[in-house]
Formats: sequence, C-alpha cells, structure tokens
Amino acid sequence: MSGTESGAPARQVELPEDAYAQELAFLQTYDSGPKPPGWRMTPRSVVLFVCGSDGEPLRSADGRQQVVSRKFVGDRALVERCVVTLAGERGLLLVGEPGTAKSMLSELLAAAVCGTSALTVQGTAGTTEDQLRYGWNYAMLLAKGPSRAALVPSPVLTAMTRGAVARVEEVTRCLPEVQDALVSLLSERRMSVPELAESESEDGTVHAVPGFTLIATANLRDKGVSEMSAALKRRFNFEEVGPIGDLDAETELVRGQATAALARSGAPFGVDEAVLEALVTAFRDLRTGRSAEGWEVERPSTVMSTAEAVHVATSMGLGAAYLSDGRDVVRTLPGHLLGTVRKDDPADHARLLGYWDGPVRRRAESGAPLWRTLWELRDELA
Repeated sequence: MSGTESGAPARQVELPEDAYAQELAFLQTYDSGPKPPGWRMTPRSVVLFVCGSDGEPLRSADGRQQVVSRKFVGDRALVERCVVTLAGERGLLLVGEPGTAKSMLSELLAAAVCGTSALTVQGTAGTTEDQLRYGWNYAMLLAKGPSRAALVPSPVLTAMTRGAVARVEEVTRCLPEVQDALVSLLSERRMSVPELAESESEDGTVHAVPGFTLIATANLRDKGVSEMSAALKRRFNFEEVGPIGDLDAETELVRGQATAALARSGAPFGVDEAVLEALVTAFRDLRTGRSAEGWEVERPSTVMSTAEAVHVATSMGLGAAYLSDGRDVVRTLPGHLLGTVRKDDPADHARLLGYWDGPVRRRAESGAPLWRTLWELRDELA
C-alpha cells in the first residue's frame, strides 16, 4: 500500500527499520541462540539481515519462511567483525572513501540491533557539544528549574538510556572539543548533568544501560577535518569499508538502486545493460587508476564512488524517460562523466580526456561497438 493510499505521506527515503520491517520481524524469532543485552535478535541474525540469505528461504521454528535480501555488497567477514564489536559494547568506527556505503552499513546494523537507525548526530564544523549531550526546554527550565522533564536529550543520551545504538556521521568533521565529549561517554558509560546535581530530588548522572554503543563514520579523503585524538581512537574498533571489488556485483547494485530511484519518479529504468556496464567500467577504471585490461589511467582527484555511479545512472535513466526524443541514451554518458570528475579540480577535465584517448580509444580499435560509439563522442568533452 502506498503512502497516499494508507493516508500517511509518502517518503523519498525509507528508514531500513521500515523498509525491511517484515525481514526484521522474521529474524527476531528465526534464531533461538543467545542475544547480547538489549539486542532484538542474535548476532548471527544481524549478519543475515545485512548480507542476506543468498536467495534461499529461511524457515523459522514456527514454520514461517522468508528470503532475506542482500543489502550490503561487501565482505561478509567485515560485517561479522562489526557485529562482534557491537556485541562487546565497544565503539565502532567505519572509515573509507566517500560513497562506499559506510552510512548505509551503520544504519542497517543499528536497525537490526536495536530497531532504530534514527538516533543520529550529523557531524559538521558547526556541530556543538550539546548535540552530543543534551539541551533544555527553556520555557520549562525558567518556570520550574532544572529537572529531568526539562532536559532535552541528544540522540546519544537517548541511546544511553534505552540501551540502543547511537550513530555519529562524519565524526572527524566535528571540532576536537566536540569529539572529546565522546571520550568519557565511551569509557565511563555515563553522562554528568551538573544542573540536575544542584537539585536534591534529581540524580545528576545519567548512566548507560546494557546494550548502549556507538557507531561513527569518517571519510579518508575529506579535507579540512579534525584529527581524532589518541584517546578517542582507543575507544573505537576501526573497520575500513572499501569499494566493491567485483564488476558484476557493482553493476547489479547500480542497476538496482537506479531502478528504485526511477520507480519513485514513476518512470521505468531505460538504460541498456551494455551502457550501464560501460558506465560502471569507466568509474572503476578512473577510481583505481588502471583499466580492466591493465592499462594505466590517470586518476581524477574526485572520488569515483559507487554512489556517484548510481547518481549518473539515475540521471541517464531520467533523461531517457523524460527527454530522450528518440536519442540513444549512450550519447549522454560523456557529459555526465565530465560533470562528475570536475567537482573537485578543473584539471580533472584533462584527465578524463586522457582516459578517452587511452582505454576508450583502444577498446574502440579492438572492435567493441559501444566503445567505438563512445570514442566518436569525444568532442562532447571538449
């Protein structure tokens, strides 16, 4: 049932706990093994939720069956290490280049472990310590003084009191003094509220209940970030999330996400399979600095991530659906690639031309029809 039919407003993006509610409900009863304190399902089921059941239906003790979809295209061992970290109530830091699905992985883990991925702080240069700790309802504060009722908890403080998973996105973009607020939270597992300590009827310390932990993310190629202190680094287990290694897996992911984006716009995804594979191949060549054939490629400074490939595929699909006028969608690929590589450095324009004069030309000369068409479109990059 759509949001309009149910009376609820439609959402552009569903939270994982809502999008996969049926799978989550099934997995909560599927495995009867031990659960860490506060967890809604076993660690084994959390891994299943993230990595999927490989298309095979799972059967619960009461006879229900469910195929669990694969949501994270990456190393299963990485997911297992992340789950073990969270089971030990230790902070988890996911690092990697932009667009490698760090945020998505943190959302999926939080949704599976505690039922919500919404206890989130977005790290920026403007993030304050209060956003990690607490604020006040000032009308109530002035009327009745400091009290638990007047306290406005941060997502982190809410996670502490619920025994849930809090998420801090782009933690290294926060100023050092803001990052330092996390050190005591992750080591002492309590938060002092001095204003409440002045009241005889209130406890001035909020203690984390079992199950509380924190997942943070950080980009390796961000500029102008605040280096984490050694004390804060020691409170986290670091896990690096890398790009997708397999061409077919990455193409399938790009196709799936672009198709879903077009469906939200009410249009079919009309990008030919060969064009989509050429798009993903170009992204992989430029990302790694080497083509599939082993030819050297000058890497642009822009991160040619899978997420960017999804955006380009979606844009090509929208163009084909609404503005094609009978034109071949492949003719739009050079322009979209140019728009992507020029985000950080205008000199990347020349690097893209070099890619066209190298691997694109060589593939065209080898007789590949699609790459011959792309080579003929080189003037579109001028």
